[in-house]
Amino acid sequence: MSGPLLGLLGVEALPLAQLVAILDRADALYASGNKKTASMNGETVVNLFMEPSTRTRTSFEIAAKRLSADVVNVSESFSSAKKGETLLDTARNLDAMRPAVIVLRHGSSGAANMIAPHVRARVVNAGDGQHEHPTQALLDSGTIRRHKGRVEGLTITIVGDILHSRVARSNIFALVKQGANVRVAAPRSLLPRGVEALGVTAFDRVEPALAGAEVVMVLRLQQERMNGGYIPSLRDYSRFFGVNAHNLRAAHPDAIVMHPGPMNRGVELASEVADGPRSVILDQVAYGVSVRMAVLERLASATA
Repeated sequence: MSGPLLGLLGVEALPLAQLVAILDRADALYASGNKKTASMNGETVVNLFMEPSTRTRTSFEIAAKRLSADVVNVSESFSSAKKGETLLDTARNLDAMRPAVIVLRHGSSGAANMIAPHVRARVVNAGDGQHEHPTQALLDSGTIRRHKGRVEGLTITIVGDILHSRVARSNIFALVKQGANVRVAAPRSLLPRGVEALGVTAFDRVEPALAGAEVVMVLRLQQERMNGGYIPSLRDYSRFFGVNAHNLRAAHPDAIVMHPGPMNRGVELASEVADGPRSVILDQVAYGVSVRMAVLERLASATA
């Protein structure tokens, strides 16, 4: 039996029982078509997004509205951060208006952890720098469970910019915690030093990393977080690390292909794969609403 969820700052510290409880509830919500409930009636959710987002912000907004919450969206371009206000002052001022939950996306690692002790509202990390993106990892695990029936024991390969990806970090924590055999593949310049200590096997070539994989998770190059020559060119990266119909033959015949988005077609993932029968990319997006409903619902019950 898992205890109350008091916030969601990352997957690394999330107990396995909590993780499973969220996914079980998300499964039930998904099966119901994410039917509208009154779980957060009278409560307010603030989406404080200091970085661009399509899927995550929209998903959180839809999830909160399906729970009957009022939703306020705040972006950097319309916040007092443009006038020099600090993130902590912004958060404390929003908290003074008594929202139940603040969902924060920020370009600095640790931003959600920094504001959480200073506000009454529950804080959900919607992606912070190169640190974590917990709800993305949860929806990825849930999508894998729906298609494969389990996570434990699966061979899962994550291909792409492991170094700069908060999605990679959260997924590694979530998948290893559930007993998956996780591989990561990237050019050596995009593999974090000592990544094997997280419980994964690292490859600097994509073909052996794909061999027999039952799940292939492809990541975008985080060019906005790069300040040096990590790869010779996009063309070279696509040639040697792009996932396509040819190299995907090495994976398990029933392998599924995932991508958290946004996707650079023809760079990290060929369109023939992204739009092919193995792709579950749109399923990830759909399941994301269910996961975020489950997270917000558990946070609301903890504050009741």
